Amino acid sequence: MAKTEISTLGEFGLIKHLTQKIKLNDATSIKGVGDDAAVMDYSGAKKRVLVTTDLLLEGIHFDLSYVPLKHLGYKSAMVNFSDIYAMNGCPKQITVSIGISKRFSVEDMEDLYDGILLACQRHNVDLVGGDTSASVTGLTISITCIGEAEESKIVYRNGAKNTDLICVSGNLGAAYMGLQLLEREKSLFDKTVEAAQPDFSGKEYILERQLKPEARRDIIDKLNKADILPTSMMDISDGLSSELLHICSESGVGCRVYEDKIPIDYGTAVMAEELNMNLVTAALNGGEDYELLFTVPLASHEDINKIEGIKVIGYISDASEGSVLVTRDGNEITLKAQGWNPLM
Repeated sequence: MAKTEISTLGEFGLIKHLTQKIKLNDATSIKGVGDDAAVMDYSGAKKRVLVTTDLLLEGIHFDLSYVPLKHLGYKSAMVNFSDIYAMNGCPKQITVSIGISKRFSVEDMEDLYDGILLACQRHNVDLVGGDTSASVTGLTISITCIGEAEESKIVYRNGAKNTDLICVSGNLGAAYMGLQLLEREKSLFDKTVEAAQPDFSGKEYILERQLKPEARRDIIDKLNKADILPTSMMDISDGLSSELLHICSESGVGCRVYEDKIPIDYGTAVMAEELNMNLVTAALNGGEDYELLFTVPLASHEDINKIEGIKVIGYISDASEGSVLVTRDGNEITLKAQGWNPLM
Protein backbone atom coordinates (compact mmCIF):
# COMPACT_ATOMS: atom_id res chain seq x y z
CA MET A 1 0.00 0.00 0.00
CA ALA A 2 1.31 3.43 -0.94
CA LYS A 3 2.38 5.65 1.95
CA THR A 4 1.37 9.30 2.20
CA GLU A 5 4.25 11.72 2.75
CA ILE A 6 3.67 13.97 5.73
CA SER A 7 4.79 16.97 3.69
CA THR A 8 1.61 16.68 1.60
CA LEU A 9 -0.40 17.61 4.70
CA GLY A 10 1.96 19.94 6.53
CA GLU A 11 2.10 20.35 10.31
CA PHE A 12 -1.40 21.68 10.86
CA GLY A 13 -2.91 19.37 8.28
CA LEU A 14 -1.31 16.38 10.00
CA ILE A 15 -2.56 17.49 13.42
CA LYS A 16 -6.07 17.93 12.06
CA HIS A 17 -5.91 14.56 10.32
CA LEU A 18 -4.77 12.73 13.47
CA THR A 19 -7.14 14.47 15.89
CA GLN A 20 -10.33 14.98 13.90
CA LYS A 21 -12.01 11.94 15.47
CA ILE A 22 -11.11 12.79 19.07
CA LYS A 23 -14.07 13.40 21.36
CA LEU A 24 -13.87 14.75 24.90
CA ASN A 25 -15.57 12.56 27.48
CA ASP A 26 -14.48 13.83 30.88
CA ALA A 27 -16.53 16.60 32.50
CA THR A 28 -13.38 18.51 33.43
CA SER A 29 -12.29 18.73 29.76
CA ILE A 30 -13.76 22.01 28.50
CA LYS A 31 -11.66 22.63 25.38
CA GLY A 32 -9.27 20.20 23.71
CA VAL A 33 -7.33 20.20 20.46
CA GLY A 34 -7.78 23.19 18.16
CA ASP A 35 -6.86 26.26 20.21
CA ASP A 36 -3.73 27.80 21.76
CA ALA A 37 -4.26 25.85 24.98
CA ALA A 38 -6.52 23.18 26.39
CA VAL A 39 -9.05 24.22 29.01
CA MET A 40 -9.88 22.12 32.07
CA ASP A 41 -12.25 23.06 34.87
CA TYR A 42 -11.36 21.68 38.30
CA SER A 43 -12.98 24.49 40.28
CA GLY A 44 -15.95 22.40 41.35
CA ALA A 45 -13.85 19.56 42.75
CA LYS A 46 -12.19 19.39 46.15
CA LYS A 47 -9.19 17.70 44.64
CA ARG A 48 -5.58 18.41 43.77
CA VAL A 49 -4.26 18.40 40.21
CA LEU A 50 -1.47 15.92 39.39
CA VAL A 51 0.87 16.47 36.42
CA THR A 52 3.53 14.12 35.02
CA THR A 53 5.61 14.05 31.82
CA ASP A 54 7.56 11.31 30.06
CA LEU A 55 9.97 11.77 27.16
CA LEU A 56 10.71 8.81 24.87
CA LEU A 57 13.57 8.97 22.37
CA GLU A 58 14.22 6.59 19.49
CA GLY A 59 17.46 4.70 20.06
CA ILE A 60 17.34 5.33 23.81
CA HIS A 61 13.91 4.18 24.97
CA PHE A 62 12.71 2.16 21.98
CA ASP A 63 13.93 0.44 18.81
CA LEU A 64 11.54 0.61 15.86
CA SER A 65 13.13 -2.43 14.26
CA TYR A 66 10.99 -4.54 16.61
CA VAL A 67 8.56 -2.12 18.28
CA PRO A 68 5.33 -1.59 16.27
CA LEU A 69 4.22 2.04 16.23
CA LYS A 70 0.76 1.21 17.57
CA HIS A 71 2.32 -0.59 20.54
CA LEU A 72 4.69 2.33 21.06
CA GLY A 73 1.80 4.78 21.20
CA TYR A 74 -0.06 2.59 23.67
CA LYS A 75 2.99 2.21 25.90
CA SER A 76 3.80 5.93 25.74
CA ALA A 77 0.41 6.75 27.19
CA MET A 78 0.39 3.92 29.73
CA VAL A 79 3.68 4.93 31.36
CA ASN A 80 2.15 8.33 32.11
CA PHE A 81 -1.07 6.87 33.48
CA SER A 82 1.06 4.65 35.72
CA ASP A 83 2.74 7.70 37.29
CA ILE A 84 -0.65 9.17 38.20
CA TYR A 85 -1.87 5.88 39.68
CA ALA A 86 1.36 5.72 41.70
CA MET A 87 0.18 8.90 43.45
CA ASN A 88 -3.16 7.19 44.16
CA GLY A 89 -4.73 9.51 41.60
CA CYS A 90 -6.84 9.25 38.47
CA PRO A 91 -5.55 10.37 35.03
CA LYS A 92 -7.90 12.72 33.20
CA GLN A 93 -6.17 14.31 30.19
CA ILE A 94 -2.96 14.04 28.17
CA THR A 95 -1.11 16.24 25.70
CA VAL A 96 1.04 14.59 23.04
CA SER A 97 4.07 16.19 21.39
CA ILE A 98 6.04 14.38 18.69
CA GLY A 99 9.19 15.03 16.67
CA ILE A 100 9.20 13.18 13.33
CA SER A 101 11.61 12.84 10.43
CA LYS A 102 10.84 12.48 6.72
CA ARG A 103 11.12 8.71 6.87
CA PHE A 104 7.72 8.54 8.59
CA SER A 105 4.47 8.60 6.63
CA VAL A 106 0.99 9.79 7.55
CA GLU A 107 -0.03 6.14 7.97
CA ASP A 108 2.85 5.62 10.43
CA MET A 109 1.57 8.49 12.55
CA GLU A 110 -1.96 7.07 12.34
CA ASP A 111 -0.64 3.83 13.84
CA LEU A 112 1.10 5.73 16.64
CA TYR A 113 -2.02 7.73 17.47
CA ASP A 114 -4.23 4.64 17.26
CA GLY A 115 -2.18 3.15 20.10
CA ILE A 116 -2.33 6.34 22.16
CA LEU A 117 -6.09 6.66 21.69
CA LEU A 118 -6.68 2.99 22.55
CA ALA A 119 -4.87 3.51 25.85
CA CYS A 120 -6.93 6.66 26.47
CA GLN A 121 -10.15 4.81 25.72
CA ARG A 122 -9.35 2.02 28.16
CA HIS A 123 -8.56 4.43 30.99
CA ASN A 124 -11.16 7.11 30.23
CA VAL A 125 -8.56 9.78 29.47
CA ASP A 126 -8.99 12.66 27.02
CA LEU A 127 -6.29 13.73 24.55
CA VAL A 128 -6.56 17.52 24.66
CA GLY A 129 -3.54 18.94 22.81
CA GLY A 130 0.17 18.78 22.05
CA ASP A 131 2.68 19.80 19.40
CA THR A 132 4.34 18.40 16.28
CA SER A 133 7.79 19.26 14.94
CA ALA A 134 10.41 18.04 12.50
CA SER A 135 13.24 15.92 13.89
CA VAL A 136 16.67 14.98 12.53
CA THR A 137 17.45 12.48 15.31
CA GLY A 138 14.59 10.01 14.88
CA LEU A 139 11.20 9.79 16.53
CA THR A 140 10.62 11.72 19.77
CA ILE A 141 7.47 11.39 21.88
CA SER A 142 6.67 13.59 24.86
CA ILE A 143 3.42 13.04 26.73
CA THR A 144 2.14 15.08 29.65
CA CYS A 145 -0.64 13.62 31.76
CA ILE A 146 -2.95 15.63 34.00
CA GLY A 147 -4.79 13.83 36.76
CA GLU A 148 -6.52 14.45 40.05
CA ALA A 149 -6.72 13.07 43.56
CA GLU A 150 -8.31 13.95 46.85
CA GLU A 151 -5.75 15.83 48.92
CA SER A 152 -6.10 13.46 51.88
CA LYS A 153 -5.56 10.42 49.67
CA ILE A 154 -2.49 11.43 47.68
CA VAL A 155 0.35 8.99 48.36
CA TYR A 156 3.95 10.19 48.20
CA ARG A 157 7.28 8.37 48.31
CA ASN A 158 8.23 9.73 51.73
CA GLY A 159 5.61 8.20 54.01
CA ALA A 160 7.01 4.73 54.72
CA LYS A 161 7.33 3.93 58.43
CA ASN A 162 9.25 1.34 60.43
CA THR A 163 7.42 -2.07 60.43
CA ASP A 164 5.31 -1.16 57.35
CA LEU A 165 4.80 -4.05 54.93
CA ILE A 166 6.36 -3.78 51.47
CA CYS A 167 3.96 -4.85 48.72
CA VAL A 168 4.09 -5.22 44.95
CA SER A 169 1.40 -5.89 42.38
CA GLY A 170 1.61 -8.48 39.62
CA ASN A 171 4.99 -10.03 38.90
CA LEU A 172 8.45 -8.70 38.08
CA GLY A 173 11.13 -9.22 35.46
CA ALA A 174 8.87 -10.22 32.55
CA ALA A 175 9.27 -6.94 30.64
CA TYR A 176 13.05 -7.18 30.90
CA MET A 177 13.02 -10.76 29.65
CA GLY A 178 10.82 -9.68 26.76
CA LEU A 179 13.37 -7.00 25.87
CA GLN A 180 16.24 -9.49 26.03
CA LEU A 181 14.35 -11.84 23.72
CA LEU A 182 13.70 -9.07 21.20
CA GLU A 183 17.33 -7.94 21.30
CA ARG A 184 18.55 -11.51 20.80
CA GLU A 185 16.29 -12.09 17.81
CA LYS A 186 17.27 -8.75 16.29
CA SER A 187 20.94 -9.68 16.60
CA LEU A 188 20.34 -13.08 14.96
CA PHE A 189 18.25 -11.45 12.22
CA ASP A 190 21.03 -8.96 11.43
CA LYS A 191 23.65 -11.73 11.21
CA THR A 192 21.61 -14.11 9.05
CA VAL A 193 22.09 -13.92 5.29
CA GLU A 194 18.72 -15.48 4.58
CA ALA A 195 16.58 -13.55 7.02
CA ALA A 196 13.89 -15.67 8.67
CA GLN A 197 11.06 -14.57 10.90
CA PRO A 198 11.71 -15.37 14.59
CA ASP A 199 9.53 -17.91 16.34
CA PHE A 200 7.97 -16.30 19.42
CA SER A 201 5.49 -19.06 20.20
CA GLY A 202 5.18 -19.59 23.93
CA LYS A 203 6.84 -16.24 24.61
CA GLU A 204 3.75 -14.08 24.09
CA TYR A 205 3.41 -13.03 27.74
CA ILE A 206 6.90 -11.61 28.21
CA LEU A 207 6.69 -9.86 24.82
CA GLU A 208 3.40 -8.25 25.77
CA ARG A 209 4.84 -7.09 29.07
CA GLN A 210 7.59 -5.28 27.18
CA LEU A 211 5.63 -3.98 24.19
CA LYS A 212 2.19 -3.39 25.71
CA PRO A 213 2.36 -2.79 29.47
CA GLU A 214 -0.78 -2.09 31.47
CA ALA A 215 -1.00 0.63 34.12
CA ARG A 216 -2.49 -0.86 37.29
CA ARG A 217 -5.69 1.11 37.78
CA ASP A 218 -7.28 -2.11 39.01
CA ILE A 219 -4.93 -2.25 42.00
CA ILE A 220 -5.73 1.33 42.96
CA ASP A 221 -9.44 0.50 42.74
CA LYS A 222 -8.99 -2.59 44.92
CA LEU A 223 -7.05 -0.67 47.57
CA ASN A 224 -9.69 2.06 47.67
CA LYS A 225 -12.48 -0.51 47.90
CA ALA A 226 -10.71 -2.20 50.81
CA ASP A 227 -10.19 1.21 52.45
CA ILE A 228 -6.41 0.74 52.47
CA LEU A 229 -4.33 3.89 52.00
CA PRO A 230 -0.65 3.11 51.33
CA THR A 231 1.91 5.05 53.34
CA SER A 232 4.20 5.36 50.30
CA MET A 233 4.01 4.28 46.67
CA MET A 234 5.87 4.25 43.33
CA ASP A 235 5.48 2.50 40.03
CA ILE A 236 8.24 0.10 39.01
CA SER A 237 9.71 1.68 35.88
CA ASP A 238 13.44 1.56 36.61
CA GLY A 239 13.58 -1.68 38.61
CA LEU A 240 12.45 -2.88 42.04
CA SER A 241 15.80 -2.20 43.73
CA SER A 242 15.96 1.38 42.44
CA GLU A 243 12.38 2.16 43.43
CA LEU A 244 12.77 0.62 46.90
CA LEU A 245 15.86 2.71 47.54
CA HIS A 246 13.97 5.83 46.40
CA ILE A 247 11.26 5.14 48.98
CA CYS A 248 13.80 4.38 51.70
CA SER A 249 15.81 7.51 50.95
CA GLU A 250 12.77 9.79 50.80
CA SER A 251 11.24 8.24 53.94
CA GLY A 252 14.46 8.01 55.94
CA VAL A 253 14.11 4.26 56.56
CA GLY A 254 15.67 0.92 55.65
CA CYS A 255 14.09 -2.25 54.29
CA ARG A 256 14.31 -6.02 54.23
CA VAL A 257 13.10 -7.78 51.10
CA TYR A 258 12.95 -11.56 50.81
CA GLU A 259 14.12 -13.22 47.62
CA ASP A 260 11.62 -16.06 47.86
CA LYS A 261 8.71 -13.60 48.17
CA ILE A 262 9.40 -11.68 44.94
CA PRO A 263 6.64 -12.65 42.45
CA ILE A 264 8.00 -14.01 39.17
CA ASP A 265 6.01 -15.51 36.29
CA TYR A 266 6.91 -19.00 35.06
CA GLY A 267 7.55 -17.71 31.52
CA THR A 268 10.02 -15.19 32.90
CA ALA A 269 11.91 -17.95 34.68
CA VAL A 270 12.02 -20.10 31.54
CA MET A 271 13.39 -17.23 29.46
CA ALA A 272 16.03 -16.37 32.06
CA GLU A 273 17.22 -19.98 32.05
CA GLU A 274 17.27 -20.03 28.25
CA LEU A 275 19.38 -16.87 28.18
CA ASN A 276 21.55 -18.03 31.11
CA MET A 277 20.63 -14.93 33.12
CA ASN A 278 20.11 -14.57 36.86
CA LEU A 279 16.37 -14.53 37.47
CA VAL A 280 16.39 -12.51 40.69
CA THR A 281 18.72 -9.93 39.17
CA ALA A 282 16.25 -9.49 36.32
CA ALA A 283 13.35 -9.07 38.75
CA LEU A 284 15.26 -6.58 40.91
CA ASN A 285 16.86 -4.49 38.20
CA GLY A 286 15.07 -5.12 34.89
CA GLY A 287 12.51 -2.32 35.06
CA GLU A 288 9.57 -1.43 32.80
CA ASP A 289 7.20 -3.69 34.72
CA TYR A 290 4.95 -0.71 35.58
CA GLU A 291 3.67 -2.59 38.58
CA LEU A 292 2.97 -0.72 41.81
CA LEU A 293 5.37 -0.86 44.75
CA PHE A 294 3.87 0.40 47.99
CA THR A 295 3.94 0.16 51.78
CA VAL A 296 1.06 -0.32 54.18
CA PRO A 297 0.87 -0.41 57.99
CA LEU A 298 1.50 -3.78 59.62
CA ALA A 299 -2.09 -3.70 60.91
CA SER A 300 -3.29 -4.03 57.28
CA HIS A 301 -1.60 -7.42 56.84
CA GLU A 302 -4.76 -9.50 56.96
CA ASP A 303 -6.69 -7.16 54.64
CA ILE A 304 -3.88 -6.83 52.09
CA ASN A 305 -3.53 -10.62 51.88
CA LYS A 306 -7.15 -10.86 50.77
CA ILE A 307 -6.55 -8.75 47.66
CA GLU A 308 -5.74 -10.77 44.55
CA GLY A 309 -2.73 -9.59 42.60
CA ILE A 310 -0.78 -8.16 45.55
CA LYS A 311 2.19 -9.84 47.24
CA VAL A 312 3.95 -8.86 50.49
CA ILE A 313 7.70 -9.12 49.84
CA GLY A 314 9.23 -7.65 53.00
CA TYR A 315 9.02 -4.87 55.53
CA ILE A 316 10.36 -1.43 56.32
CA SER A 317 13.07 -1.30 58.98
CA ASP A 318 15.03 1.38 60.80
CA ALA A 319 17.46 3.33 58.62
CA SER A 320 20.37 2.07 60.73
CA GLU A 321 19.69 -1.49 59.52
CA GLY A 322 20.22 -0.54 55.87
CA SER A 323 18.38 -1.82 52.81
CA VAL A 324 18.97 -5.52 52.20
CA LEU A 325 17.82 -8.51 50.20
CA VAL A 326 17.50 -11.69 52.26
CA THR A 327 18.38 -14.62 50.01
CA ARG A 328 16.75 -18.04 50.06
CA ASP A 329 19.60 -19.42 52.18
CA GLY A 330 19.36 -16.59 54.72
CA ASN A 331 22.27 -14.44 53.56
CA GLU A 332 21.84 -10.67 53.44
CA ILE A 333 22.90 -8.64 50.40
CA THR A 334 22.90 -4.86 50.37
CA LEU A 335 20.47 -3.53 47.77
CA LYS A 336 21.98 -1.35 45.05
CA ALA A 337 20.23 0.82 42.48
CA GLN A 338 21.20 -1.07 39.35
CA GLY A 339 18.06 -0.45 37.34
CA TRP A 340 17.58 1.55 34.15
CA ASN A 341 19.57 4.80 33.97
CA PRO A 342 19.17 6.62 30.61
CA LEU A 343 22.11 8.94 31.33
CA MET A 344 24.70 6.18 31.75
